[in-house]
Amino acid sequence: MEKTYDPHSIEQRWYKIWEKNGYFAAKPEGKPYCIMIPPPNVTGSLHMGHAFQDTLMDALTRYHRMKGDSTLWQPGTDHAGIATQMVVERLISEEDKNRHDYGREKFIEKIWQWKEESGGTITRQLRRMGASLDWSRERFTMDEGMSAAVQEVFIRLYEEGLIYRGKRLVNWDTVLHTAVSDLEVLSEEENGSMWYMRYPLANGQGYLIVATTRPETMLGDAAVAIHPNDDRYRHLLGEFVELPLTGRKIPLIADPYVDPEFGTGCVKITPAHDFNDYDVWLRHRDRSEIQALPNGGLINIFTIDAQIRNNEADEDQLIPPKYSGLDRFEARKQIVADLDAQGLLEKVVNHKLMVPKGDRSGSVIEPLLTDQWYVKVEPLAAPAIAAVENGDIKFVPDNWKNTYFDWMRNIQDWCISRQIWWGHRIPAWYDNQGNIYVGRSEQEIRGKHSLPADYPLKRDEDVLDTWFSSALWPFSTLGWPDNTEELAKYYPTSVLVTGFDIIFFWVARMIMMGLKFQGEVPFREVYIHGLVRDAEGQKMSKSKGNVLDPIDLIDGIKLEALVEKRISGMMQPHLAKKIEQDTRKHFPEGISSYGTDALRFTFAALASTGRDIRFDLARTEGYRNFCNKLWNAARYVLMNTEAQDNGLSDRPCQYTQIDRWIIARLNQVIAATVNAIDNYRFDLAAQAIYEFIWNEYCDWYLEFAKISLQSGDAALQRGTRSTLLTVLENVLRLTHPLMPFITEEIWQRVAPLAGISADSIMLQPYPVADEAKIDLNALREVNWIMAFILGVRRIRGEMNIAPGKPLHVLVQNGSASDLNSLTESRIYLQKLGRLESISWLDSDEPAPESAIALVGDMKILIPMAGLIDKNAELTRLEKEIQKIKNDLPRIEGKLNNPAFIDKAPAEVIGKEKLKLGDLRFSLHNLEEQQKKIRAL
Repeated sequence: MEKTYDPHSIEQRWYKIWEKNGYFAAKPEGKPYCIMIPPPNVTGSLHMGHAFQDTLMDALTRYHRMKGDSTLWQPGTDHAGIATQMVVERLISEEDKNRHDYGREKFIEKIWQWKEESGGTITRQLRRMGASLDWSRERFTMDEGMSAAVQEVFIRLYEEGLIYRGKRLVNWDTVLHTAVSDLEVLSEEENGSMWYMRYPLANGQGYLIVATTRPETMLGDAAVAIHPNDDRYRHLLGEFVELPLTGRKIPLIADPYVDPEFGTGCVKITPAHDFNDYDVWLRHRDRSEIQALPNGGLINIFTIDAQIRNNEADEDQLIPPKYSGLDRFEARKQIVADLDAQGLLEKVVNHKLMVPKGDRSGSVIEPLLTDQWYVKVEPLAAPAIAAVENGDIKFVPDNWKNTYFDWMRNIQDWCISRQIWWGHRIPAWYDNQGNIYVGRSEQEIRGKHSLPADYPLKRDEDVLDTWFSSALWPFSTLGWPDNTEELAKYYPTSVLVTGFDIIFFWVARMIMMGLKFQGEVPFREVYIHGLVRDAEGQKMSKSKGNVLDPIDLIDGIKLEALVEKRISGMMQPHLAKKIEQDTRKHFPEGISSYGTDALRFTFAALASTGRDIRFDLARTEGYRNFCNKLWNAARYVLMNTEAQDNGLSDRPCQYTQIDRWIIARLNQVIAATVNAIDNYRFDLAAQAIYEFIWNEYCDWYLEFAKISLQSGDAALQRGTRSTLLTVLENVLRLTHPLMPFITEEIWQRVAPLAGISADSIMLQPYPVADEAKIDLNALREVNWIMAFILGVRRIRGEMNIAPGKPLHVLVQNGSASDLNSLTESRIYLQKLGRLESISWLDSDEPAPESAIALVGDMKILIPMAGLIDKNAELTRLEKEIQKIKNDLPRIEGKLNNPAFIDKAPAEVIGKEKLKLGDLRFSLHNLEEQQKKIRAL
């Protein structure tokens, strides 16, 4: 083995070997185990959330593969309709063209061309992360088989009356000219205004004051609402108000939606341009005064560009012509000015509000009344709720089922149509009378409905929401609607690993569609993980400049390149300077290269169920050191076992209590790790593995083993070499799902020496705990030895005695068991404790002035005479104590300062509190040492 561990020399080499040899492919034998990857966007690149999530899925996949299960981790990507179309539209804009210049068919060809050349970046990056997906089965949501499944589901739901076309309110992106899902809407707090407007009572007896943040939408008002119990206005119910600037009268109605404490307690109801108002309208639409309004009160005032529409076609001339063609914000200014001119503007006050914006276009989203395709969700939701209630699907952690229930029990029909070109075309055609025909092709429709060839039919221009095809992912990827062997074998899948933010958008819809078309849940368990945040707990975002690219952590990146990467292509260029400064402050040397295994182990160690992940590079650096520790331990083992008799011959082996102890601890750790992974406690698995390798195997057993290997006893040496290899080989298999590369590289060298012949660690069984090998007597004995040695080391540290200085130790107040342990383990105590002698004192025998450590009731005494300069040590301790006492008031003053507590971020306050606690703890220890030395 190379002297120094270099992840880059092994990682990509091993991945190519694994993939070339087909080790990731699902094997026919074994119990089925299947995970579906949440399909990343074809436009995407790997971010920390992906890397974290994919590490956990890969750990599960490798674990079950080694357990002998027929394991399938299904790969694939999502066509990401809007995102992909925008990418290609930006590209052709550089040619001074738009999609309409190409036409639909040629533009789609352009997207496919881009997808083949540039798409799938994330799948290449997944390979860098060691993801053992079955690439031979890779799917794409727009490939032929997936498209057939999407079409089939649409047609069947339509034929059952569960898909319909209707006019309803949607999130409208005024730049992209399409409806978008709630997940594609980002709400940002902004400084705005609240306008208080006077609506005159139609009876001439005064006016109501209505407060709104959107005065321009008043042109579409259908009512003014108050709370039913608001005594200020209840006597006016049944009255009408004059809608300013329009000449229309609208009713005053009562609805519990209104908050009497907000504004004036009078709310304008604009059902065609506000989702809450639309719900109010639904509750009151059967009232005669609402039905008497134009279009039943649903008055759309905007075009698809969010301009005031031209009302020339309206018989009622609902919109004053002077506003036609104005952008919504220009119309706002004009309307406010006109209200003011007519004495109808009461006041304007500053007001913070949440502004919804399209995550792709950045434009303010407009609730808009449009014709769209919908899925009638309630009949699908009922069995999906029951599946979780009766335990067919289990959420981990369990509390996330409450979020699921909350969404599902308040579910609305799902808008599935999008007004873009890239996506699954809706299989619907229209004739000139507006009749709708749904089918697999125009030819099928003509035959089914006896329509002649010259009967005009036009294909629907819209495509389906990306989430529609994603909802079919668990069974469409397995070949449905055909009854494939894979579908029969792997459906339902075993577990879905995903974030909480898409429980409704994806998880719930997969459950509904799976139950509908397979009659069975799509997965047995849903493991919900937290979000990856930075070390201060802040969400990672480009605008904050705290985004980390996992590939940068694997390969390393220099400071200047990191700065350029973070500020290039920013949507908020004005933040570039701040982000550059923050980057230079936090990464003055750039980012070191940590390798994939260290990054993966970090993710596993932080994966506590359901909690957000505070990602700190210091942890990754620590786990890179862990990789080095494992590498160096393996080198030591190899140096002492290569070309040696390692217990595989017929010659006898002698095993010490130390050997039995490490084997016992190995089996305990195997049991703990298996239990942790089975319960999705990756953090506990990582902790168990880390502590065993670093503390017990490396720091203790290797030191014990040196004594046996230097003993000159051939049988003892064979037993020790056998144990060294047995434990290391098992530990490598135990760790492989979390750190696949380093474990494979080392295992290839260790396995032959342990008598194992195989092509890859991936093909080996996962370790199984053997309770018969958990020797409790050996555990007690070695724990006693370690406690003894640690007691001696603690005294050395407290008394500032050089680690290599030989010591005379006295033992007093020991039991017969202690005496036996001392007799059996004297060589280990003397060698590892650097002891010149160990003497047993009777309990009544006087002892010299000594530093004392305890092992149970037994005292370890180290006589101090001649070991330390008492006065010099007291002087040193006094200096350290005084330094801490000087620092304490500064930190205490900060934390007692209300100005600091009120203004400082919670993370900063937390750090100061930790610092204060550490200083107080250190002060206490130093003063205790001072007392002990004074007593000598």
